[in-house]
Amino acid sequence: MTPGSNIPLPTARVTVDVTAPVRLDVSGLLLTADGKVRSDDDFIFYNQPAGPGVTYRSGGGTAPDAITVDTSALPPGIEKIVVTASPDAAGQTFQGVEPTATIRDAGDNSVLATFTPPRLGTETALVIVEVYLRNGAWKARAVGQGYANGLAGIATDFGVSVEEPAPAPAQPVTPAQPVVPPAPPAHPPVTPPAPPTDPRLAAPPAPSAPPAPAAAGTGKINLDKGRVSLQKNQTVSLVKGGRPLLSQVKMGLGWEPAYRGKDIDLDASVIAYGPQRNHVDSCYFGKLSIVNGAIKHSGDNLTGEGGGDDEVIVVDLGRLPQEVTGLVFTVNSFSGQKFTEVAKAYCRLIDAASGEELVRFDLTNAEAQTGVMMAKLIKQYSGEWEMTALGTFVKSRTVRGMVKPSAQSL
Repeated sequence: MTPGSNIPLPTARVTVDVTAPVRLDVSGLLLTADGKVRSDDDFIFYNQPAGPGVTYRSGGGTAPDAITVDTSALPPGIEKIVVTASPDAAGQTFQGVEPTATIRDAGDNSVLATFTPPRLGTETALVIVEVYLRNGAWKARAVGQGYANGLAGIATDFGVSVEEPAPAPAQPVTPAQPVVPPAPPAHPPVTPPAPPTDPRLAAPPAPSAPPAPAAAGTGKINLDKGRVSLQKNQTVSLVKGGRPLLSQVKMGLGWEPAYRGKDIDLDASVIAYGPQRNHVDSCYFGKLSIVNGAIKHSGDNLTGEGGGDDEVIVVDLGRLPQEVTGLVFTVNSFSGQKFTEVAKAYCRLIDAASGEELVRFDLTNAEAQTGVMMAKLIKQYSGEWEMTALGTFVKSRTVRGMVKPSAQSL
């Protein structure tokens, strides 16, 4: 299988085992239609090996770990089971490690499909395949989505509680419950307390204020506290209260001439990519609508004069086709003027329904180049979108010249 491909399942019971040159921890999560677990009980792994319709089998280090899914025994409302893997050794990445998932008929152990994710690097955890319900039929899809913040990043994205590290004496690493009890110490849970948390699932400590710039996928913040002002390379998750916030957004891009009385003609664009960084289409002044109208451009501004956004790109996130998983917003100077001649270049993300500004990124340091990648929107496996401020300059006067460097930024 290749990333994004799927197969129909000819049997109700399938087993997914994952092999690699190193020992892996394999787990499964039961998800509802909103892409979240119902509770921590829906996280199936070595210390919680059974749930309704899903079981975990350890290979003991000599055989692959496996997740078995019985679609006929899944509870109502469960529409997807994701199978994840992470290296057993703390801090180890998938660099040089090629895991392979094998989907088998759980009855006779016959192979239905295999999948080896391509181009893995610094990822420390991976959603490798999913078993999902579509139009009343169960299918399996190859995914290969990597996470740089370990199994805790996957667990958090899907709604599993992850214990924050607390100052305490170091404890030996033993197989243990990776989720926190459902209540703080002041209000003890009615069920027996969980075993100590596995350090491999510990969430990274919260950054001190003000937050330092962080790479995409790390140091992530959300919109719970309102409008966010990003620094270069910071990422914000477009959620509020733990649920997707937006269905339609506007990306406003603006600039002013650095010298009074001098017009400057810049062109804002958005480039759409697939999961393998493949170019899907570009929306710019010469092509104002792409992907069946899910992305629309306001039209060209020839001067940059006046208040407010100079050009606006409307993105209907809910209508984007599945093959679009990444968007890069760029600005180019077709006439050849450099960004050192531009003042107050910025981009801002707006809730199209309410007009509320949600995220803003001001470009503070200009370079003598003709193109800049302002920001990117990346769809996470959970279905949520994240925005990362880029501010990366390149030599290109047209959106065509931005396609390759923008792909490299994803």
